Amino acid sequence: MPFSPHSRSFKRLLVANRGEISVRILHAARELPSPVETFALYTSDDRSHCDLGRPHHAIQIPSASSYLDISFLVELARKHSIDAVHPGYGFLSESAEFAHRIWTEASAVVIGPGPENLARTGDKLQAKKLAQHCGVPVLEAMSEPTANVDEARVFARQVGFPVMVKAVDGGGGRGIRLVREEKDLDNSIQRALGESPSRTVFVEKAAVDGFHHIEIQVIGDGTGQVRHLWERDCSVQRRFQKVVEYAPALMSDRGLVSRVIDSALKMASEIRYQSLGTFEFLVSESKGEFYFLEINPRLQVEHTITESISGIDLVQTQLQLAQGWTFEDVGLGSDVNASAPPPANTYSIQLRLCSEDPSNNFALSIGKVTEFAVPSGHGIRVDTNIDVSGAFPLVVGSNFDNLLAKIIVTASTWEATVRKAQRVLADSRISGVKTNINLLRGIVAHADFLASRIDTQWLSLRLDEAYRLGESIFKTLPSQSALGGSSQQRMAQGGLPSSSMLFRKGDAWSITLQPLENGNPQPSAKVAHHLKLSRVLRNEFPTSLAAEIEYTTPWSKTAVPYRMQLDTTTTAASALVSSSHRRGDPNNPSHIVLPLSGKLIEVLVTDGDVVAENQVLAFVKQMKMELEVRSPRAGTVRWVHEMEEEDEDVAEGMLLVELGETGEREPIRGKL
Repeated sequence: MPFSPHSRSFKRLLVANRGEISVRILHAARELPSPVETFALYTSDDRSHCDLGRPHHAIQIPSASSYLDISFLVELARKHSIDAVHPGYGFLSESAEFAHRIWTEASAVVIGPGPENLARTGDKLQAKKLAQHCGVPVLEAMSEPTANVDEARVFARQVGFPVMVKAVDGGGGRGIRLVREEKDLDNSIQRALGESPSRTVFVEKAAVDGFHHIEIQVIGDGTGQVRHLWERDCSVQRRFQKVVEYAPALMSDRGLVSRVIDSALKMASEIRYQSLGTFEFLVSESKGEFYFLEINPRLQVEHTITESISGIDLVQTQLQLAQGWTFEDVGLGSDVNASAPPPANTYSIQLRLCSEDPSNNFALSIGKVTEFAVPSGHGIRVDTNIDVSGAFPLVVGSNFDNLLAKIIVTASTWEATVRKAQRVLADSRISGVKTNINLLRGIVAHADFLASRIDTQWLSLRLDEAYRLGESIFKTLPSQSALGGSSQQRMAQGGLPSSSMLFRKGDAWSITLQPLENGNPQPSAKVAHHLKLSRVLRNEFPTSLAAEIEYTTPWSKTAVPYRMQLDTTTTAASALVSSSHRRGDPNNPSHIVLPLSGKLIEVLVTDGDVVAENQVLAFVKQMKMELEVRSPRAGTVRWVHEMEEEDEDVAEGMLLVELGETGEREPIRGKL
């Protein structure tokens, strides 16, 4: 059965995603005029989006990888008679194979542009060829993808540095490396290859200094009719991952912006684009130049600010067009000319609140969110899947994206919008994990941001300055003394546990229980017993662990005090962080400690190796991005962690390497 570009009605919608975007789609589907039965997916440790989204059906899937298992999702759609699937963003949202197989094997449609459009736009090189065909300026790039480092090196030398190394199928900032000098090229290519599902990359000439990242929101009906909803400026980036976005762009040369919009519409019309799509460009107002960058053929994370300035619900519009509604039906009847100014007196900013530690090179922060309070009010919107009062609180792990919430503020002037953002961030509180909220505070308080003196390199050059500004703002907030400091401060004051080991869910203990009071509890071999630590007497795991506990038996509702003595330890193979992992001591100069949690994918040194200062020792993957762990000093390896399996889960604080004495006695940590 060939794929039909024309829309059709559907009654059962599967949201093949999680987190805040799953909540967003479920809410939009429940508001449709015609009832739609909704299905949501969750894993055993991640289902808060189901509670907030309130789907008609919530289906538990085996693991995080199931979100990427096309055969599994096809079978799921067939089993539940699903006739439409919304992939959100990330996961399989840009997969032409997924869209094709859902249609041909499950007779369901994937909400989006369809497999043919995805094949032409999801691949960055195919999209560049489309731009060239439409006469849109592009940066010089390799014509074909490659896995050959030598081929990439030859091209980079031809066009001259700086260059960009890009995974053909990357996205969300992954698989992209800016290379300013040839000495950094080979390593950048290897890292981009590691973040590419197809293990292929290409090299293109870079346009970075003074360029804005401008993206155009396009909507197509599949017949060649296309509309735009103006532009977004996404230049506030770190490592090509967006941090703050705003709409509309604040460029005074609207003629230049109109040319960019017109280029996006030409490309979309040429391929009879269907559904939502974002056409991205690099734009320099000072030079009067722009270059096509890529197409994101899906719903974007930052769709919220376009909704704020246009008044159009993009997710609901996407669903309605997929059900056969016309542009006139969804309020897009008039063809807005590319030169038309954006809606008057409306500006919007989106702030991405993430679970990470900016003071530790943005290491992923893992844990349960115990407090989340963002003020409400006029012009404030919060998209999140956090519900601290619910039965299933959000626990941040290494399997999924670390986005906690999108805070969107809207006002009638740019200055008023910035002030609102400053106030909302000042009044927000998050506990349980470390976040980038102080960085966000510093960005919106910076004079450059207010004056729109921003380009794609601004945040990387002002990162420390913006973060220090945010910290200084935090210290002056009147509420902090009453709250006892931020969650990050409270976590830091707690210090490391005295144990030299890290624990993980699934570890099994054989223990001896000795009653502290007279009594003969009845034995019970296969009934749950509840133990609650009331006092830790000695924590020297795995050698010994002694504690006083409150022990509640199945036949008694009253807790009985016991003393617990650990005798032996076994470790579950499926656990998160193995008990065989040693905790490093940051005050020991011979210890190189993992500065972040994630998946350890490669260790490059062995016992006896001589390492140089700043040498790469290992690679850790966080949310599909490969990060380097480097040695802070020279020395000889006298112990190194041996990986138990590929892509091994590791926690921040784990001892990675012990180095022999070099005379340096300063406390160290591994660094990225």
